[in-house]
This record gives sequence, structure tokens and C-alpha cells, in this order.
Amino acid sequence: MSAFDSPPDRFTRLQHRRAWLTSGLGFGSVALHALLRAEGTSGAPPTADNRPQTTPKATNVIWLFMRGGLSHMESFDPKPALNRYAGLTINESPFADVQDPERLKRVRVVVVNDANGQQRNRLYPLQVGFRRYGQSGLPVSNWFPHIGGCVDDLAVVRSMWTTDDNHGAQVQFHSGRHMLDPRVPTLGAWVTWGLGTLNENLPQFIAMGPRFFDRRDGHYLGPAYDSVPLKVDPANPLDYAKPELTLEREEQRLSFDLIRRLNQLSAQEYPHDAELMARMKSYELAFRMQTAVPEAMDFATETQDMQRLYGFDQQETRPFGQQLLAARRLVERGVRFIQIQHGAGAAGAWDQHSGLKAGHSRLARQVDQPVAGLLTDLKQRGLLDRTLVVFATEFGRTPGSQGSDGRDHHPYGFSIWMAGGGLKGGVVEGATDEIGFHAVDRPHYVTDVHATILRQLGLQPEQMQIPGHKRLEQDFGHAIESLIA
Repeated sequence: MSAFDSPPDRFTRLQHRRAWLTSGLGFGSVALHALLRAEGTSGAPPTADNRPQTTPKATNVIWLFMRGGLSHMESFDPKPALNRYAGLTINESPFADVQDPERLKRVRVVVVNDANGQQRNRLYPLQVGFRRYGQSGLPVSNWFPHIGGCVDDLAVVRSMWTTDDNHGAQVQFHSGRHMLDPRVPTLGAWVTWGLGTLNENLPQFIAMGPRFFDRRDGHYLGPAYDSVPLKVDPANPLDYAKPELTLEREEQRLSFDLIRRLNQLSAQEYPHDAELMARMKSYELAFRMQTAVPEAMDFATETQDMQRLYGFDQQETRPFGQQLLAARRLVERGVRFIQIQHGAGAAGAWDQHSGLKAGHSRLARQVDQPVAGLLTDLKQRGLLDRTLVVFATEFGRTPGSQGSDGRDHHPYGFSIWMAGGGLKGGVVEGATDEIGFHAVDRPHYVTDVHATILRQLGLQPEQMQIPGHKRLEQDFGHAIESLIA
């Protein structure tokens, strides 16, 4: 029985199905974006045949972002001087010169005075101890013991800086531009634009976890380069990815056949409409994605040992562990860029203006074992060599206290790390001063991280431009050569 001689009720359902597929809400629209991108009709020309511009050392990126501002001094950049001078104002300590106006002119001064002109921001001692790990002996806070066990694979950058002192810095870290500037594509969008697909059955840029400020990525590259949000739910990983009505596989195939035949009639009338041609192909791609996406998010084939490695057996670690195991499965299936954000709320849960010890230790427990599990798993499978893992946050925290037991936002110096993808392990780049206030040795603006990742993927930032859209020199960044193996 063909679609054209089906009973009336089935034909009605097929009509409903066609309306769903052709709407902007259907999964077909995601597939269409992929097809338009592949055929160069999305409003932005692809780079040379979507091939790397230089020999790549990595093919995939897993971007882990701690929303709210992880304290660099309580994670990967220990500052024992804070313990020695705790309780003193900065002016009373040997470090008064950190307030040099020339060094602070990029953003507002965070040292606050009371009505009598006395500083209220007093040096706050470290809230956690540190231990040296691995052959490299790099120190990692006791809140991250599992990541510490992987330290010989980490390239730690202790000299990051940015210019936004509020949580719009999350936008800045992803795009390189201040939130008040015109919005520009994020790193994930540029990677997808520059390299194209490794698997036509799956989206090439996937996002998981909370996102508040800028929920788009493509901007002037077009919506085809926005990330596709996924949930760790094999039954419904993507909104609108399931048929609204219950359809058998063969029945669904009939619906696609009908849509293709209807579109072929339109193609005869408009034979040079490239977008229509791409739309016709997108329905078949949508059909394949409906199987490929849930399969990638289904952990039933993973062993109990593997699930425990990611922390599935603990309530605190299971949610993030599920996202990271999904990330490994997506990398195996060819997804280029996977962006996972941790820390709910508008600002992000890592924003500890008070209760830093309790808050940071709780959040660290949520991510520490899953992140170490991901690195261990990738390495065991031989995937870490071609997968670049990034662990980042929008800024650090102040060396002085806020209130009695918190730290304020701090964009002048903070830490991130990267692993895999042809980078060295067990190394540190740059440094902050003795109290963690300024990046003083080899400081790196956020786009230096972007440039390093693009270099490893075989892309040259300076060649990635769209006519009519000027990029600033700072947008391109400079690869951190000392980290490249």
C-alpha cells in the first residue's frame, strides 16, 4: 500500500507529519541547517572545501565550562601568601602595588573602601589544602583529587585575563567579545563553519547543561552554526525530535516518501533552487538522526565499571557523569564540538560571594570524578590524542574576602586547563602574582585559548573571516606555543 492509497485517517496523519517536518520547530529544521551548511547555502561561504588549512592534531573538542567563576586560588593556582597575610588589607600587606591604576584600567577596581576610606576587602586565606600529583608534581587542590590523578595530562594556564567583571564574561570567554559589543560567533560556531561534518547522521555542534546569557552561537554566520541542545535522555534527547503521533518505522518511511514526491514536483517548477534541494535531502537526514541521536545517548551498552568510572553510582556525580559519558560517545560517532556547561542559575552556581568553602567543595564533588573519568576513558580508548578537552570558567575570584566567607568576581588573573589534542601534559603556562591578583607572567586573553584550539584542529584564525564582518586583532588571539607538543 502506498502513501497515496492509504486510508483517510493515515493520510491525515501524514499531512500532519509534513506540517511538523516543514515547521521551524521540527527536527527536520536541524537537519536542514546541516544540509544548508554542507551545500554552502546558509548565508556564509564555507572555507576551502571544509578541509583543515594546516595538518590537524585534533579532530574533536569537549568544552567544559564552570559557570559563575571558579576560584583559581582554590583549584589550580595555590597562593600560600594569602594564609600568611590573612586579615590584612591589601595596603597593609606587601602587595599594595597590585592596585596600580594602569593595571586596573581595563575594568572597574574591585578593592572597596568603607565610609572612612579603609579597605573592606581583606586578604582571605585559602579555604582548602593542596597536594602535588603525578610525575610532574603539579599542585591541585584537595577539592579535585581525581583530576589531580590526571595532572600529567593537563596543560594548566594560570595567567588568563578578561575584561568583563560580571557574568557576561561567559559570553566573552566563548566569543572573545565583551557582552556589550555586537554579538559575534562563538568558538564552536567557527569550528563547525571551518571544518564541516564528520558524521552526517548527527549534529556537529552540540550543547548540554545550563545556558543563560547568549543562547546563540552562529550570529552573523547564520543559525546553521548554532549549537544543537541535547538532554541526557535516550527517550527524548532533543525537543521536537520525536514524532508527535505514534508512527511505526515503515509508516514514517511512507511519510518521508510522500514528502519527497511532493518536493520533487516543486523541484520541477524551480530546478535551480539550491535551498529546496537541500530541504529535500534534509528529510532523509532527519529520518536517520531520529535513530542516531537517541542511540548515542543510550548507556545500556556501557558496562557497570564504565558507568562507575563516570560516577553513575553516586547521586552527586551522576548528572554530570552522564553528560560526560554522552560526550565520549558523541566523539566516537564524529561530533566535532561538544559544549557542556555546569552550574545552574542566571550567574552560575560557582558564583560564591559567600559560603565559598561549602559551595565550591560541593560543586567540585559534582565534577571532579566525572571529568577524571572522561580523561581516563578517552586515554584508554586512544581518543585523547585527537580530542582536546577544555576545563574553563569566565573569571576567577578575588584574593580578598567579600563579606565574611566569600570572594568577588576577578577578571585580572585566573586559571583554565586543556588536555589531549596534541598538547603537552603536566605543564604550566604563565603565573599570577603572589596573591593571585594579576596575571604577571605571559598573560593570555581568552582568545589565545581559541587560537590554540583552532591551531590543533588545523585552522588558522586569521583566515576565518566573512566579507562585511570585521574581526578585531584581539578576536584572533595567539596560539599558546609552549603548550603544543
